Amino acid sequence: MKPKILIALNTAWNLHNFRAGLIRGLIEEGFDVVAVAPSDNYGSGLNDLGCRYIPLPMDNHGMHPGRDFRLFIGYVRILRKERPAVFLGYTIKPNIYGSLAAHLLGIPVINNISGLGRAFSESGWLSFLAGRLYRLSLSFSSKVFFQNEEDRGEFIARRLVNPDKTDRLPGSGIDLKKFQFEAQSPSPSGNFRFLLHARMLWEKGVGVYVDAARILKRNFPDVECSLLGFLDGNEAGAISTDQIALWVDEGVVRYLGHSDDVRSELRNADCVVLPSYYKEGVPKSLLEAAAMGCPIITTDTTGCREVVDDGLNGFLCRPQDSQHLAGRMMAMLALSPDDRRAMGTAGRQKVEMVFDEDIVIKKYIESIRSMVKNIY
Repeated sequence: MKPKILIALNTAWNLHNFRAGLIRGLIEEGFDVVAVAPSDNYGSGLNDLGCRYIPLPMDNHGMHPGRDFRLFIGYVRILRKERPAVFLGYTIKPNIYGSLAAHLLGIPVINNISGLGRAFSESGWLSFLAGRLYRLSLSFSSKVFFQNEEDRGEFIARRLVNPDKTDRLPGSGIDLKKFQFEAQSPSPSGNFRFLLHARMLWEKGVGVYVDAARILKRNFPDVECSLLGFLDGNEAGAISTDQIALWVDEGVVRYLGHSDDVRSELRNADCVVLPSYYKEGVPKSLLEAAAMGCPIITTDTTGCREVVDDGLNGFLCRPQDSQHLAGRMMAMLALSPDDRRAMGTAGRQKVEMVFDEDIVIKKYIESIRSMVKNIY
């Protein structure tokens, strides 16, 4: 009988887009993989990866004692039935309530803190409660992975986790076979193309990008500035469809919608921009851009700065400063095509050395092997 690994996240979309490589890697290593997440349009696609998908309802918008207790009971029921060898938790609620359920049943736990997110962005009751719940849930975990050193340092400083249990991962990693290097080619129209690829949230810097595009177009009216990503009106900090439409009508940006395969849009971009001030882990969109040889402009903040060496494979800008971002975009425009191609090459080399998805998969396999006896 194959040893079973249960992976839990806050959306099936997240599993499909960010953990598919890990799921395939675990299956190749001889594990039976069960994926647990709320049902959405991507749930059925998880079975195509070779794992078994179990839908579990979850309120991803804030904390509510009644709904969160039902979520905890849901995890207990699933884990009691499945009896996995190891529970892998991602995102705040699976990390907290899924881990507590696993601890209750004596199932070893590996957590992944992929950015601190909104719960730690501001002081107040939500940050306080999240900290208390994290401290409780992580106290019994066997391993807690972080995607950048600053997040790990903050958890240790707040005494939310035992430092000896922590380790660092290079983000979610990037599939270098899927996202292959392609030397950037000029636009058929001759217009320079900037692209922001992210969920349409204010904290992802979308508004800052639009303001910078407005400044840029005063002197460079033919420059194309595009947005690509989910519109989710139910999420806190989400940008409305009406707001996007106003920007498009103004002519300051183009909205390309959402794509399950961003490679075609990255091929058409001369530079990817992400002026995020969200508490990121390591943004997957930046890894995808760098892997395909696209220069990057992003903020000098936790998670984002891990991908870009300023002046080498892109530029760093100040957070929430549209004027400074516009200046960086102008600096990118001023580079010669050869200089931008050199930036793209440097970005590819960096992700090959630091962010290869195989590094992430190997660390998980090693951790599972060290925790579970008599599997192999």
